[in-house]
Amino acid sequence: MKIYWIKAQAPRRVLALVKHLGLKAEFVWMNAKVGAMRQADYAALNPNCKAPTLVDGDFVLWESSAIMAYLCHKAGSDMWPAHRPDEQVQVLRWLSWNDNHWARAVGAFYFEHVVKATFELGPPDPNELEPMMPQVRSLAGILDGWLEGRDFVACNRLTVADFQLAAMACDWRRAQMPLADYPNIVRWLDGLDRLPAWADPWPVTAGSGQPSDAVVA
Repeated sequence: MKIYWIKAQAPRRVLALVKHLGLKAEFVWMNAKVGAMRQADYAALNPNCKAPTLVDGDFVLWESSAIMAYLCHKAGSDMWPAHRPDEQVQVLRWLSWNDNHWARAVGAFYFEHVVKATFELGPPDPNELEPMMPQVRSLAGILDGWLEGRDFVACNRLTVADFQLAAMACDWRRAQMPLADYPNIVRWLDGLDRLPAWADPWPVTAGSGQPSDAVVA
């Protein structure tokens, strides 16, 4: 099994899950700065020219939420509740909420403060972030209220929904997301950081920026 990845939010979910579940995989780091994901051989696997992409034998899959469900199937993990429709819909609710609402709102902060710095695209533009503030605060209020008295977002246990949502906000301090006023969100994110696989999902040598146990593409 191969996982093609870059150091970004969506691959983080998948890499953390592989590590958390103890699955064996070959990690193929895609050097986005030199256009590795736009090469024809990679585009044949993932026509979106994005990461992550999973290749398991002849089976190819892209989109992080689908990949996470596949990995759980492979490991027999109930982090994706394959045999519990009542729990599946709980997880699906938060996967959908993330993709349609949460990611769009907080993703702007991640782009301005993290992506721009990574690719040397200039300083953060406050004019891009100011209009997003009301939406982020409204959504954060919903998530914070839901997490009152809860350690996880679905099924009263760790699921792929936690990884999906948390990936968007794991760099919230660096990205200057306005989340400090939402104690349940902060508690939840800090709790996930105590999971070794979540705290350190990247298959790289510390400080080098280059993969140590991965193929470089």
